[in-house]
Amino acid sequence: MQNDVFLTGLTALLPRLRRFAAGLARNSADADDLCQATIERALVSRQQWQDGTRLDSWMYRIMRNIWIDTARGRTRHDKTFADEEAGMHVGSMGAQEAQVELTMVDRALQTLPDEQREAVLLVLVEGYKYAEAAEIVGCPIGTLTSRLLRGREALMVKLGEAA
Repeated sequence: MQNDVFLTGLTALLPRLRRFAAGLARNSADADDLCQATIERALVSRQQWQDGTRLDSWMYRIMRNIWIDTARGRTRHDKTFADEEAGMHVGSMGAQEAQVELTMVDRALQTLPDEQREAVLLVLVEGYKYAEAAEIVGCPIGTLTSRLLRGREALMVKLGEAA
């Protein structure tokens, strides 16, 4: 029974996990790798998850830990804000303006320090409450609030410059 709940919950979380991975990583290939590593670790460690607890928080913590480990081990950083594929979709299906805006927001988001970007993604994109996001990140709620405030202000400045 727990296995069915776990697998069903994990499957339902996939779009959100991919979105969070895309926000943490600097390009789609790294995001896909991060998502795959997270799912793999969750499947291997599924006995550590307890039925009745929040699977989404558990999965986000796994992803965040893998991302931090990967970032620490990496000797070079990808400085590209948008990959080639992002440009391929501009103007498709009459949504050019929306795509341009999303690209501008993504570029601005990628310039934030990791801690601020993570807070913005969890609270503003994923919709977590401050306390839930602080638990996922593993910091006090005041620290998360401060990161979110600085990240939000930096985004507004960056997007104001882009206008």
